[in-house]
Amino acid sequence: MRCEHPSRDDLLGVLSWPDEDLLELVAAVGRVRRRFFGDRVKLNYLVNLKSGLCPEDCTYCSQRLGSGADIVTYTWLSSEQTRRAAACGIEGGAARVCLVASGRGPTDRDVDRLAPAIAAIKDDNPGVEVCACLGLLSPGQPERLREAGVDAYNHNLNTSEERYADICSTHGFADRVETVQRAAQAGLSPCSGLIAGMGESDGDLVDALQELRRLDPDSVPVNFLIPFDGTPLAGRWELTPQRCLRILAAARLVFPDVEVRLAGGREIHLRSLQPLALHLANSIFLGDYLTSEGGPGAADLEMVRDAGFRVQGTDAQSLPAHRLDLVRPRRRGAGTDRPPNA
Repeated sequence: MRCEHPSRDDLLGVLSWPDEDLLELVAAVGRVRRRFFGDRVKLNYLVNLKSGLCPEDCTYCSQRLGSGADIVTYTWLSSEQTRRAAACGIEGGAARVCLVASGRGPTDRDVDRLAPAIAAIKDDNPGVEVCACLGLLSPGQPERLREAGVDAYNHNLNTSEERYADICSTHGFADRVETVQRAAQAGLSPCSGLIAGMGESDGDLVDALQELRRLDPDSVPVNFLIPFDGTPLAGRWELTPQRCLRILAAARLVFPDVEVRLAGGREIHLRSLQPLALHLANSIFLGDYLTSEGGPGAADLEMVRDAGFRVQGTDAQSLPAHRLDLVRPRRRGAGTDRPPNA
C-alpha cells in the first residue's frame, strides 16, 4: 500500500486553514486517522529517571544548563523505583513506558544500569513496550539498549534545521538526526517529533515534518511549548487551540500510517478542544510529563471514551499490518540516503 505524501504547498495550506472551517479539516483528516488506526488510542506513560542537572542549553527546557525554573532535581532512580513508577502508568492502561533521563547522552554505565529495571518492567507486564529517551547516542549504545530489552528510542528533532541554532548551541541538528538513524539501524523502533510554539514559522514546521518523514519514524510525538518561568522562552504564549489542531492535521497528513502522539502541553494549549485532537492523533501521554503536571489519568480515560474511542491494549500492534510487513524489513537501512552529518 502506497501513501501519497502532501506537497509543501499542501501543508502550508493546512497550517493556514481558516478557523471558521476548522471542523471540516478535522473531519477530512480524521478519516485518514481512522483508516489506519480505527477507534484505537494508545496510552503512553513517562518515567523521569533523572531530573535536571543537564549540561545542554536547549532554550525550551526547564532542565537546561542555567535554568531558573522551579523544578525538582535528582540523580538516577533505582531499578525498584523505576519499576514502581512504570507500574502506575501501566495500571492506568499504558501500553508503552517511556524511560527518560536528562543530559547530553548516556554513558555506557548508564545503559547498563537500566537493564535490571527494563527486565523487571517486562517480567511484570508482558506485552508492554519500553521506549528509552536518554539523549545523543554513541556508537554501540543502541545495540546495547536493544539487548537490554528496549523496544524503541525517542529523540525529537524539535524544529527545522534552519532554526535549530536559535534554540540550542551545545549540539546541532545533525547530531539529532544521527542519533535517530543509529537507533533505527540497531533495530530500535525510531520515535522522533517536534515542539511547536517556539517562534517558528509555518515554513519551519513544514521543514521539520518533511525532515522527519525522511527519517521514517514509527511514532511522532507532537509537543506544544510549555514556556517555563526561568527559561529563555518564558512568557511565549503564541499557540491557540485552533493552531494546535492545524499542526496535528499537518502531522497526520505527512504520517498517515504512523503513530502520531499528543505529547507535552496538550492540556494547556488545546484545552476544551482536546477531544477533537483525538480525531487526528492516535496516541497520548497519560498523566504527568517530565517536570510539569498533566491531567488526571481518570479524566484522560473518560475523554477517550466520551470522544468515541477505545484504549489500545498491549496485545494490539501500534502500526498497521502493511507497515509492519513492508517497512520493518527495510528498517536497518532507513534514513541512510542522508549522510549522518549532512
